[in-house]
Amino acid sequence: MASLPNPLPSLASSGLDLPPGSLVDDTMDGTWHEPLLWYANGPAAHGTWAAMRAAGKPLGLLPVLIDGGRREQWPEEWDLDPDGTSYPGDHDAEEVLNDYRSYNAEDTEDTEDAENTEDSEDSPEHLDLVPRPEVAGPDEPDALAKEIAAQIIDAGDDGPSGPRIALVPARRSADIPAAIGWTGPMNHENDVARLCAVLRSWEDRFDIRVVELGFDTLVVSVARPPTTPAEARALAEEHYAFCPDNLDQGQSNDLDVYAEKALLNKEAWSFWWD
Repeated sequence: MASLPNPLPSLASSGLDLPPGSLVDDTMDGTWHEPLLWYANGPAAHGTWAAMRAAGKPLGLLPVLIDGGRREQWPEEWDLDPDGTSYPGDHDAEEVLNDYRSYNAEDTEDTEDAENTEDSEDSPEHLDLVPRPEVAGPDEPDALAKEIAAQIIDAGDDGPSGPRIALVPARRSADIPAAIGWTGPMNHENDVARLCAVLRSWEDRFDIRVVELGFDTLVVSVARPPTTPAEARALAEEHYAFCPDNLDQGQSNDLDVYAEKALLNKEAWSFWWD
């Protein structure tokens, strides 16, 4: 994918005050020609996110928390695929989401229990992107990302498997998964840049920031969430296209329930791909 000059090779001489950490260049095809990210060897602490954001931004580095999960799968084991990743700006978010809807509908036809969200009479044939909500949240996007990161750190394991801070060379927060060739949604999408095109659109409309990545999980902060049931319900259609496992394998596959419980006035969205 198209990228700016990578500052990670000269990180040691950059003057950044970093905790002990590792540069990752391991991919599913072998060693990449340059590091894809740096991440700390130990759990993140309060204030780390804000410090890394301030220190890394002038260099073109953005912070993200890395979650090793119960199996402690850190980025060296994530089957990163930068060579198979295109550029998010080459894709249109609305086209991508409607492509996914078509795939989901085809999968549903082959499923015996067809009680599925996509078959709802309330679902439009063509998904139009939800307009940017008129009401902004109380926090600026980066300030809220810092708060959500702190909440994740508080809720995480205090031991070696707790969330760690990472720095990624990326143009904008929405591009972080594509910048490292993340393959977490592999069973849904082989080219994560297409999902990042949607993340870019959500960044523009809902002021999201990518806060945490795991082996197959993603958490974003949302500084301008939907504030009406109609906005949340329309956005639920986008979420179902983006990550069908959130509903198909979640507590409820009802879009109305998902909209109310997971989207309406919610300042963080979580995604998981099987």
